[in-house]
Amino acid sequence: MSDQPTVVFFPEGAYGPTNNCIGIGQVLQERGVRVVFILEESFAGTLEARGFEERLLRLGPAPEVEEAPGQFWKDFIAATSPEFRKPTIEQLATFIEPTMRALVEGAMYVDDRLREIIEELDPDLVVEDNVCTFPALISHARKWARIVSCNPAELPDLLVPPTFSGYSSHDQTPWSDFRAEADRLLGPLWQEANAFSEARGAGPLPAGQFIHTSPDLNLYIYPEEVDYQRAQPLDPTWHRIDTCIREERGEVDAPTHILSGDGKLIYLSLGSLGSADTALMQRLCDALADTPHRYIVSMGPQHDEIELRHNQWGAEYLPQPILMPLCDLVITHGGNNTTTECLHHGKPMVLLPLFWDQYDNAQRMHDVGLGRRLPTYGWTPADLHNAIEEMLNDTDAQTRLAAISKRVQANSGRVFAADLIERAARA
Repeated sequence: MSDQPTVVFFPEGAYGPTNNCIGIGQVLQERGVRVVFILEESFAGTLEARGFEERLLRLGPAPEVEEAPGQFWKDFIAATSPEFRKPTIEQLATFIEPTMRALVEGAMYVDDRLREIIEELDPDLVVEDNVCTFPALISHARKWARIVSCNPAELPDLLVPPTFSGYSSHDQTPWSDFRAEADRLLGPLWQEANAFSEARGAGPLPAGQFIHTSPDLNLYIYPEEVDYQRAQPLDPTWHRIDTCIREERGEVDAPTHILSGDGKLIYLSLGSLGSADTALMQRLCDALADTPHRYIVSMGPQHDEIELRHNQWGAEYLPQPILMPLCDLVITHGGNNTTTECLHHGKPMVLLPLFWDQYDNAQRMHDVGLGRRLPTYGWTPADLHNAIEEMLNDTDAQTRLAAISKRVQANSGRVFAADLIERAARA
């Protein structure tokens, strides 16, 4: 047994999964575990700056110009963003299938390079956080673990709404139509992915799913109080991680009139990809100018195209784990990281989902009464103002959120995840 095992994290090339893995990796590294990140090339240097080793790969041919971190997906989202105005069942053909196809083709493109990295590092455990299988992990790693950092509807069950639907748990009427349409549209791609998985030594995929379950360790991130009831319990390799908040150091340099003053302090973030819809961001800023509250705005990569108003301050990138405890409410796209961070800190939400599992998180928070879901492109300023005031004045939600926050902060999710991962790596 090695005194210092090597654990490799392989998150999807986006900030959400990467940040979750950073949080767990920080704990492992403090214990003396060697932690290495496999990253898409546009993220080069970002994890080294945090003290981690990096190994780089590409999910497609190299671009002609230098990319920003996660640029592949930013460009993809920008090209397909008109689809976000459609009902989720219509997005299956125009967004979900093309997105999943891009992911599967990326896994096919990179499999040889991934084998090289695993052979070089010979890790005790590879921890992946992806939505499709990378066969090299199964065929070449000694052991591997899976993290699900999306809404747990990704793990199908008869009592859980179909993933990506944004449907309510309280009304199963539309579920069967959505599932049938998903099977029809994604079935051919699944056949391709399954054939590739078998050809590359990873074995067949589970029926209708694009990723394997690890035989050793599987984790998903969602607090118990808001998790779904299931007809079939998950097998014993699965462990729920309530929240997974990375450690951030620094101070908030927002102006005094934003940090203290009349009204409540509200955080606005549509995520690194959602904020690229500058028209939506500007409409939000304009509507929020007519409220008695103060706002911190995560402006994203197109920050120079967004004009903040008198009661607002923001920047391209903000240290969300530092800012969120200061705020009274969060206006969010419903990404899994931001949703679980809100629950970790006991913050009510107003949710404007754009794509992927954001619909599922938004509806789940609405169903359990800890947030208000609005139609992302169909709200009026009055709708937005009313949702904010309803959540700020919902004493039942505030009490429940405080209880969730107290419990999950007393039992660190990233420490629990690190315990499980270290145990698997040393076994």
